[in-house]
Amino acid sequence: MRPSGIAIIGAPLDLGGDRRGVDMGPSAVRVANLNRRVAALGYEVEDLGNVEVEQRESLPEGPRNARYLPQIARMCGRLARLVESALEQGKAPLVLGGDHSVAIGTVAGVSSYFRKREQTIGLIWLDAHADMNTPESSPSGNVHGMPLACCIGMGPPELTHLLGFSPKVQAASVALVGLRNVDMLEKPHVRTSGVRAFTMRDIDERGLPAVMREAVRIASEGAAGFHLSLDMDWVDPSDAPGVGTAVRGGATYREAHLAMELICDSKHMLSMEVVEVNPVIDEVNRTADLAVELVMSAWGKRIL
Repeated sequence: MRPSGIAIIGAPLDLGGDRRGVDMGPSAVRVANLNRRVAALGYEVEDLGNVEVEQRESLPEGPRNARYLPQIARMCGRLARLVESALEQGKAPLVLGGDHSVAIGTVAGVSSYFRKREQTIGLIWLDAHADMNTPESSPSGNVHGMPLACCIGMGPPELTHLLGFSPKVQAASVALVGLRNVDMLEKPHVRTSGVRAFTMRDIDERGLPAVMREAVRIASEGAAGFHLSLDMDWVDPSDAPGVGTAVRGGATYREAHLAMELICDSKHMLSMEVVEVNPVIDEVNRTADLAVELVMSAWGKRIL
């Protein structure tokens, strides 16, 4: 489905991880001319600014196994309502993170909108990490390692029951693509949850087009469409050095664009977010620039 309008929402959250800087991700992506470049594809673009985020320096860390949990839950609630409101106005939400915790709010808002219309959504999650820890399994207590688990109903009730219902997405409608770094206690969650996980080995052996087409099928079947959650660490650090948690061996520049083009071809994408852009450790903003390129490919830019 090609919407006529796209609503850009910044979510400058950095409470979910240890490394500072991803709170500047929305600004870095906007500096890379996101609004103008997306508008050039023929969309009416409305930038709704940034969701209010509490600052780490003025906050207690809270529980060690889920640090800054109350503040993250409040911010995700605000984001969810903005996302749902954008959909009610006929616009496709494009959320700019921030760390990956923001996905809890984005997915809640999209899911709530379609739930009120007695429809479900699917989810394509592109990430080097599974993001399926819970407070009991997390080695760090960083909530940015938990958002996918929360979306399928595993984790703290403050996050799993955002907007009053859970799960936001059925596990069988989730495709997790590009895994190459999974915590030891997290692995059973991935294996037993019902989420379909594709590792980098799957991509190496089967090829990216086959994996992405299956991911689209999983996330689209029986659903109104799917939300795309793109962590920029899914791309190899040689092309995306400025990310929250870099892991070697990711998607190449062309594979990343091909994945976005195949998603666009499906015509089933309802909404999108791009997270974990960290300009503090980037090189002349090239990770943010790549993020904008990938957004454009997902929303319809073609070579010819």
